[in-house]
Amino acid sequence: MRKLALSLLLVSLAAAQKKPITLEALDGAPPAGETRAVVWAPDGKRFAFRQNGNLMIYDAAAKKSEALISLRALEASASKAPASDGPFDWTNRREHVGGIEWSSDGKLLLYAAGDSVFLIHPANAHWEQLNPSPAPQLDPNFSPDGKKIAFRRGWDLYVMDVESKHEIRLTSGGSATLRNGGTDWVYPEELNLGTAFWWSPDSQSIAYLQFDTSPEPLVPHEDLLRARAIFEPEPYPQAGENNAAVRLGVIPAGGGSTRWFDVGDTRDTYLITRAGWMPDSRKVYVVRTNRVQNRLEALAIGVASGTASSLFRESDPYWINLRGDLQFFKDGRHFLWTSERDGYRHIYLYSNDGKDVKQLTRGTWEVTAIEGVDEGGGRVFYTSTEPSHLERHLYGIGFDGQNKRRLTSEPGTHQISMGSGGEYYLDAWSNFEEPPRTVLHKRDGQAVAVYREPDRKQTEYEVLPTEVVKFNGPDGTLLYARLTKPAGFQAGRKYPVVVPVYGGPDAGLPVRNAWPGINMEQVLAHRGYIIWQAENRGGSGRGHGFETAIYHKLGINELADQVAGIQYLIALGFADPQRVGIYGWSYGGFMTVNALLNAPAVFRAGFAGAPVTNWLNYDTIYTERYMGLPKDNRQGYEETALAPHAASLAGKLMLVHNVEDDNVLFQNTLQLSNALQLAGKQFEMMIYPQKSHGVTGAARQQMNQMILDFFDRNLK
Repeated sequence: MRKLALSLLLVSLAAAQKKPITLEALDGAPPAGETRAVVWAPDGKRFAFRQNGNLMIYDAAAKKSEALISLRALEASASKAPASDGPFDWTNRREHVGGIEWSSDGKLLLYAAGDSVFLIHPANAHWEQLNPSPAPQLDPNFSPDGKKIAFRRGWDLYVMDVESKHEIRLTSGGSATLRNGGTDWVYPEELNLGTAFWWSPDSQSIAYLQFDTSPEPLVPHEDLLRARAIFEPEPYPQAGENNAAVRLGVIPAGGGSTRWFDVGDTRDTYLITRAGWMPDSRKVYVVRTNRVQNRLEALAIGVASGTASSLFRESDPYWINLRGDLQFFKDGRHFLWTSERDGYRHIYLYSNDGKDVKQLTRGTWEVTAIEGVDEGGGRVFYTSTEPSHLERHLYGIGFDGQNKRRLTSEPGTHQISMGSGGEYYLDAWSNFEEPPRTVLHKRDGQAVAVYREPDRKQTEYEVLPTEVVKFNGPDGTLLYARLTKPAGFQAGRKYPVVVPVYGGPDAGLPVRNAWPGINMEQVLAHRGYIIWQAENRGGSGRGHGFETAIYHKLGINELADQVAGIQYLIALGFADPQRVGIYGWSYGGFMTVNALLNAPAVFRAGFAGAPVTNWLNYDTIYTERYMGLPKDNRQGYEETALAPHAASLAGKLMLVHNVEDDNVLFQNTLQLSNALQLAGKQFEMMIYPQKSHGVTGAARQQMNQMILDFFDRNLK
């Protein structure tokens, strides 16, 4: 008994020695679960990464890293385009513009810095700048044979010979509205199509997409911080409006004419969601969906003939979630694809003609990603939710669907970065009690070396513990919530509650056995608030059926589940039902306003950042996937609009938005604020001038203080 008492005392003293998490602690804290980005060499035995201003190379066999070069020297010599007084470039943040890439033989590295591209020789740490130019060289890519580099300058494609540095312009006529090898705003945002050109496997040709954005409407953004306002229109198709017209073509890498292929009407009928080359370099492939994304087809198109044949088709009564791409084997005969066709995302092995298909994984759980392939050993490596949707684990399975083996043992969330062939992989693991720690493993799961210990800042502060709570939604669905009790919690007292919320479709569920980290939730919990974050139907990770309850009526069933969660929490006896607040950003902002207007007896205060307030205002590809076309679901759009319910506001509301938000347009907040004013409702509002969806830098620090003050003012 004395030993137990002593142990408890030591634990208590250790906790007491840690610092409380305050707003000041947020500065410089890495996001929970952050892993340093690594780029594996083609041999799968080395990887490159950035650290402390250096480009580092880690050797897996030697279990150590060495600085290759100082990146400061490269960045100092990088070309920098002169500052422009013209309108802002609304390139989507998800579009590939540069980074680190290995050549196929592992003897060269490409590195993009500033507006320049550098060629680095790892053997001797020599580097050279490729054709300095005042115009940025974007999305540089080695040809598969390593002899050429393709890139985009402006809205046209170029190829450079690595040895001679001779440059060839492949396309012409590119402009802000006719984009050769570059995307519009909405395709990378909602389809994760980050690049729009691809080398053929034989290095002889380039396939590319041409985006004609002229059919897309322009949103009239305006920069009001300058001496004179600057008009900065953004091509942004809202629900029901025209998409860009997209063409697929192939052009010889040495120059010549583009051969165009018929992929259907992409302005009104189809979306080109993926494209690239078949392994034989004689065919390109396209994955296209219909506009509302409930039918999908993969096509193989002969480059010489232009003839298209179907590889496979899928359909769904609701919508199809797109994950990843066709993953071709080096054998030239097979590829992998993941699909939810049986209700859960699983891996399928196809022959390259699409005639032979085998389902490799199956069960009432989700494959979250294909992490690697060992063709010699006949195995696929993947992460999944098989033990619990609260966790992520790594598995290996044979090409015949047999001999499945789990490779991760520690409970929690495992983020995997695997080298080519699967000989080595990094596992960044954490759970509720343990901060992220990254370990190098061999393909059989054996730990080789610790690559990265937990960040010191994560261990010197008192991260309040997370509890997982189960409750039933209004339809009986079992749901989970994360509960963090306030610092110094005392039984018998009733505490105010803050609900962080997102709640939307195609978003991971908020309850995950992973390190919570140093974040705003912890600041609030140390300030005396209960933090309650609950699942709702519509989130991903629990099967397609769990998601589709929100179909054509975004916000309705999600709010019902959130209300059920609060009712369960209040029944536990320590939450004050008169002091429940909610906050969120983007879809979470929508849910916050939704909660205050449509459940005013439950939620008393809400901080809504960049909220969608009418789905007619949001972009085509996301909105139509879940809500359908406005002409086909008029009632659904009307019932989910928030401004018509402005008169129902009873609690305290703060609206926050960037006036030039490129994603959720400021139009949403202005329409709602107008409706609230006309209804005679008092509310607070803060406007920021940044040209992004989020608030960053010093302004974010100011906003965090404002969040804290808002809840202290209204819930204490």
